[in-house]
This record gives sequence, structure tokens and C-alpha cells, in this order.
Amino acid sequence: MENISIAIDGPASSGKSTVAKLLASDFNFIYVDTGAMYRAVTFLAIKHQVAFSDETALAELTKKYPITFKQSGHGQLVFVNDEEVTEAIRQPDVTAAVSEVSAHGMVREELVEAQRQLAQTGGIVMDGRDIGTTVLPQAEVKIFLVASVEERAQRRYKENQAKGIQMDFETIKEAIAKRDYLDSHREVSPLIQAEDAELVDTTGMSIEQVVTKIKGIIEAKGF
Repeated sequence: MENISIAIDGPASSGKSTVAKLLASDFNFIYVDTGAMYRAVTFLAIKHQVAFSDETALAELTKKYPITFKQSGHGQLVFVNDEEVTEAIRQPDVTAAVSEVSAHGMVREELVEAQRQLAQTGGIVMDGRDIGTTVLPQAEVKIFLVASVEERAQRRYKENQAKGIQMDFETIKEAIAKRDYLDSHREVSPLIQAEDAELVDTTGMSIEQVVTKIKGIIEAKGF
């Protein structure tokens, strides 16, 4: 059990990060937030005024500014070099552009290699949009989380309110629907369910119920 890899994929606000963090905590695994890595590159592009369409320059940013994670008493923190960007990468300007940035093959190539390095020893939970299909196709457990656009928009709206981010519900709903389309239609590593992934629809489910269901799937696999 301590050497397995758990891959959790799904669209925006399907609960991937929250579920992955809880599973990692319960199993004493390492949590790798791949979405935060793409958000960090997007943050860097905005900070250094690099065009979201400039694939080469974006890839250079990923090489120049290492992205790391550190645990704290308030949860996991995200750093670019020595700058803590945990909240900055969740701002609306980053959210609006991250799909475009993450669609670039050179950017994905750089970050996928970094993610694979983190997963080499096993005992990890990794969430994203192409973990089970591209990053960790050999993962012992693969989960594909989904939920209705309406419910995912409600989750993001409440999350933003709690963080003091002002963004109206309909705008969030439109942004999520647009991101679903972009993520599932991009040429490089599109958002699709791996053939051997277990589909879990989280609509109407609490986080605790989702975690319990996934633990049941893991146990059913003999781990």
C-alpha cells in the first residue's frame, strides 16, 4: 500500500484537490497538486508579461523558476523560487488564463517530467486532468471525478466568497463550462477518462462521502 500511486482526474471544481489532500493525509502519502503547477506558470506569465500564446517563453519560465510545495500548519503552500504564491495563483486573472497556458505542449512536457520525478518513489496522490492517461499511466489506482456544471459553479462560488474573492455566480458558471470545453478539446493531453479509471460522480455528495467511496475502490483492488 505504501508504494502505490493514486491518480485523480476530472474537470474544474469536481473536488479533486480536496479529496486528494484528504486521501494523502489519511494514508500518509505525498500530495502533488499538478493544477497548482500550471497555475504557477500562468502567474509567472502575468508577472513577467509573457503572452499566454508564447509557448517557448512560457516553457522557459518553468525552467527558470522551480515550483515547490511545503506543508504548514494551515495546509500545503505553493512556492515559485522562494516566493509563496498559494493565494495568488487562485485569483481570477490566473483562473481565466490557465487553460490556455496548460494547453501548450512544451509547458506540459516540462511539468510532466517534474511530476513523474515526484512520483518515482510511490506513496503519492496526484490530481489533475491527465494524470491517469499521460503523467502516471502506470498508477495502481485511477479515479475520474465528475459533477454537474451547476454544482461545480456553486462550489467555486462559495470557495471564492470564503477567500474574499468577488466573482458572480453566472460568470463562474460560464468560466467553468468554457474551461471544460478547452480542457477536453486541446490537442495535447486532453481531459479524458482513462480506460482503467473508476468514474465517481460527486454531484450531491459530501467530500466525506466521496473519500469513503474512493477508499472502498482502493480496498476492492486489494490494497
